[in-house]
Amino acid sequence: MMHSIILLLHQVDIEEKIKNAPDKGYEIGVFIGSMLPFIILVAFAYLIYRYNKKRINRNNK
Repeated sequence: MMHSIILLLHQVDIEEKIKNAPDKGYEIGVFIGSMLPFIILVAFAYLIYRYNKKRINRNNK
């Protein structure tokens, strides 16, 4: 529930920034800046998953 509210608030802010963008380069920057934290979080979670999977496999041998 709280996640969806935050997502809606975040989306409105991005749409407002894009609407008031001076040029296309700014729009691309806003898009990349909004997606970058999520991409980093997913990559970090994958690295933790891979590390733990290798550690478990190593202990089972």
